[in-house]
Amino acid sequence: MGENNFSRELRLLTPSHFTYVFDNATPAVSPSFTILARKNSHNNSRLGITIAKKRVRKAHDRNRLKRLVRESFRHKQHHLPNVDIIVIGKSGADNLSNQEVFATLEKLWKKLNKRCGNS
Repeated sequence: MGENNFSRELRLLTPSHFTYVFDNATPAVSPSFTILARKNSHNNSRLGITIAKKRVRKAHDRNRLKRLVRESFRHKQHHLPNVDIIVIGKSGADNLSNQEVFATLEKLWKKLNKRCGNS
């Protein structure tokens, strides 16, 4: 599948993984998404996604946003520091086109890189 896969090792899977990040996170914020990150002891970045039904009503919109976030992360994972990342979707994120979502996430990944010390 190549080096840009999204295997189980690259995901935050348990509530304790999410709690670890929420407890002491470095934020990167945009009008549509908030990204929280915290250094981890693994050799790669890991991703968790939360998009609340209260923020994005329709399941197909939530699923589309999650797919786009995973795809963006998959392409950028090798340029990110070793951090656990949580992407939080905000109200209005479902109104963005796919290109706008990718552009927004691209800016947030760069912001995250600067804040977590890996340029």
